[in-house]
Amino acid sequence: MQKPHGEESETSLSVTPPKKWAAGVPAVVHALEYSLEQTSPRRTGVDLLTMNQVGGIDCPGCAWADPAPGRRHRNEYCENGAKHINDEATTRRVTADFFREHSVADLAGRSDMWLNQQGRLTEPMIKRPGSAHYEPIGWNDALGVLAEELKSLASPDEAVFYTSGRASNEAAFVLQLFARAFGTNNLPDCSNMCHESSGFALSETLGTGKGTVGLDDLHHADLIFLVGQNPGSNHPRQLSALEEAKRNGARIVAVNPLPEAGLRRFKNPQQPRGIVGRGTRIADRFLHIKPGGDLALFQALNRLLLEAEDARPGTVLDHDFIDAHTTGFEEFARHARTVDWDDVRTATGLTREEIEQVRDEVLDSERVIVCWAMGITQHKHGVPTVREIVNFLMLRGNLGRAGTGACPVRGHSNVQGDRTMGIWEQMPDTFLDALRDEFGFEPPRAHGLDSVNSIKAMREGRVKVFLALAGNFVRAAPDSDVTEEAMRSCRLTAHISTKLNRSHTVCGDTALILPTLGRTERDVQADGEQFVTVENSMSEVHTSRGRLAPASPMLLSEIAILCRLARLTLGGRVEIPWETFEGDYHTIRDRIARIVPGFHDFNARVTRPGGFQLPNPVNEGVFNTEAGKALFTRNESVVPRAPEGHLLLQTLRSHDQWNTVPYTDNDRYRGIHGSRHVVLVNPADLSELGLAQGDRVDLVSVWADGTERRAENFQVVPYPAAKGSAAAYYPETNVLVPLDSVADISNQPTSKGIVVRLEPVPDRAQPSPA
Repeated sequence: MQKPHGEESETSLSVTPPKKWAAGVPAVVHALEYSLEQTSPRRTGVDLLTMNQVGGIDCPGCAWADPAPGRRHRNEYCENGAKHINDEATTRRVTADFFREHSVADLAGRSDMWLNQQGRLTEPMIKRPGSAHYEPIGWNDALGVLAEELKSLASPDEAVFYTSGRASNEAAFVLQLFARAFGTNNLPDCSNMCHESSGFALSETLGTGKGTVGLDDLHHADLIFLVGQNPGSNHPRQLSALEEAKRNGARIVAVNPLPEAGLRRFKNPQQPRGIVGRGTRIADRFLHIKPGGDLALFQALNRLLLEAEDARPGTVLDHDFIDAHTTGFEEFARHARTVDWDDVRTATGLTREEIEQVRDEVLDSERVIVCWAMGITQHKHGVPTVREIVNFLMLRGNLGRAGTGACPVRGHSNVQGDRTMGIWEQMPDTFLDALRDEFGFEPPRAHGLDSVNSIKAMREGRVKVFLALAGNFVRAAPDSDVTEEAMRSCRLTAHISTKLNRSHTVCGDTALILPTLGRTERDVQADGEQFVTVENSMSEVHTSRGRLAPASPMLLSEIAILCRLARLTLGGRVEIPWETFEGDYHTIRDRIARIVPGFHDFNARVTRPGGFQLPNPVNEGVFNTEAGKALFTRNESVVPRAPEGHLLLQTLRSHDQWNTVPYTDNDRYRGIHGSRHVVLVNPADLSELGLAQGDRVDLVSVWADGTERRAENFQVVPYPAAKGSAAAYYPETNVLVPLDSVADISNQPTSKGIVVRLEPVPDRAQPSPA
C-alpha cells in the first residue's frame, strides 16, 4: 500500500476551470520565475540562448526535433525545457553535510519534489551495510567497491545495467559495450516503460522500430492525428510544428480521453500573434474517446475505408502501394469487415456518425500522419493498437511519401539514440557480430532482462547488483512497493546522477551515488573540451555542448565514470581502449561509425550545422521484415470494460513535471493548484458514485486474478474526462499497476486503462509538511 512520501498537506488544493489555450505570455513568465529561483540571471541567459541552437545544449526535456539551421528562433525552447535546463543548472548543492544531517530513512519520507529541490549532487557517496547515512567516498574507492562487487558475482547475469534517455549516444554506447564485455545483455532502459509497444509493432509491420516522419512531413501533411498524447505539456515544441502545418492548410484530429489546452489553441510566445492575438486553433476535431478505445477507433476507420472502396472501386485504396509493398491484405480485410459497431461504441464512447466524419476527412486528404504517445502504448493491447494504426496508414499509401507516415512521439531526449547505440536486451545478431569483429570478444547472445523482468529477478535474488545510468528507476517502474522491495534485496545499488531522487533512498546492502556532469556543463577531458551527441524522435543526430562551469570540481562525466569502472572490472580481459575513450570522445564515435549503420564518417558529419539524418528504410521503399514487405495484421477487437461502480483510470503527467519529477504541486492548464493527490473524474460519474469535489478517496485497482492495489488519500476533482474514466498523476499512482500487468508482446507496464474503484475514506490526520 503506497503512502505519500512527505507530501505537503492536501488542504491546500484549489481548483480553477481548465485552460482553453496553452503557452503565451504566462509560459514565458513561469519559465523565467522558476529559472531565476534556481540560478542566476547570467546562467539562465547562457542556457536559454544556447539551448537547441547549433553548437549549443540539446534540451534534455524531450526528443522533439529542431527546425533546420537558419529556421530556428533565437529562443528555440519551450516553458518546460527552460525549467528543466535551469533545474539542472541550479546553484543549490547537496554536500556531505546534507547527508550527515539527513538519514536514508529521513530522505525516504520526503516527496519527489523536495528531493529534487535540494540541488546538484557534488561528490561520490556511499551507504555502507548497516549504516543509516550516506557518507563521502573518493572516486577510486567508490568505483573499486562497485568493480569488486561485479567481479564477485557468480554470473555476469546477476548484474543489471539500466539506462535513461538522458544519457548521450557516447555514454550509451560505452555502457552497452562494458556490459557485453562483462558478459550480460541485461540492459533495461526507460523505453521499456514508455514506447516499447511502438517498437515491437513497427518492427513487425514495417521492419524498423522507429517512426517514419520528419519535421517537414508534419509541416506539409493534409491531415494529422494526435492520438493519446498531450503536446502542450509533454513536448510543447510540437505545437510550433502543428501551428506551421495549420498555416499550410493541414487539419488536425485530436483523440484523447481529456480535452487538453495545447490541443485546443496555441499562443506561440515566439510570434506577435501569440502575444497579443488569439493564437492558433490546433485541433479541428476532438474525439473524446474512452481510455483504450483507440484500437476500436482505427478498426472502425479501416472498415469504413474498405466499404468506401467497395462503393467506389479504385478510388479509395492505394492498390499500387498495397500490391507492390505489402503482404497480408486479404486476411486483414476479411477481419476488418467483421468489426462490430456495438463493440466500437462501447469501447470508444463515440458515435458512428463521429467516426464517419473522420473517415470523410481522411478521404479528402492525400497526405496523412498519425502521431501517438503513451496514451496508446501503455495499454495491454498497445502493440495491436499501433499495428492497426499502421494498417490505417497503408490502406491509402500514407507511408514513404512526403507529408505522410507514422510518428511515435518520444518523451525523453535521447531514448531513441540509446536504442540505436545498443541499449536493448534483445539486440540482433548483426549488431553483436559487429561488436565482436570490432573489439575482438564474443558478446553474449542470450536475451537479457528488460525493466519488468529485472525487478522480478532482483526480487527473486537472481540479480544482486543494479547500476543505473541516470533516471529514477524506482519511481518510473510499476508496482511501487514491490519495486522498492526488489531494489532493497540487492547487495549493491549504484546510480550515476545529477540530482537527488527517490531511487537514492531505496538502497541495497551497499549503495553508491556517483555524481555526474549535466548537459549544461563544460566537459573537459585529457584531450580537451568534449561534446556529446543525441538522436531525436525523427532520427536526426546532432551535438550537445555545455557552457557552464561544473557544479563541483569532483564531478566526472558519464563516460569517464563508465570507462574507469570498465577498466577496474575487466582489467585486461578484453582489448578495449577505455582510457582513450575517456580522454577523447571522437575515438568513441569512430568506433560507432564502424558498427552502427548510418553513422559512417560520424565525427565529420555530426559537426555540420544541424548534424545529419539517419536513413529510414521505409522512406526508401525498403521493409526489413521476413517477407521483405510491410505487413498488414489481423488484430482481435478489444473492448475495455469497468464493472458497475468502477472507472477506467489513466495515469498522466502534470504540466509542471518532467518525467518522474514535479517542479511544483500545480497543473495550471488543468486548473489544479496546490496538490498532486487528486483524481479527475467526469461529473456525471461522480454523481452516480455519490461523490463531490473535495471528497477524499482511496484509489483501489482491481485485477482479474482478484488482487488489488491501493493509493491512499486522493481528492476528487470534477473534470471533463471521457464518461466512465478517470485520471491521476504518476508516479503517485504507479503503485496501482501490478508487476505482472504488462502489454501483450512488448512486456511494457500497463499504466493506462486501470480498473479502479474510488473508496471514500474518513478524515485522516495529514502528514506534516516536508
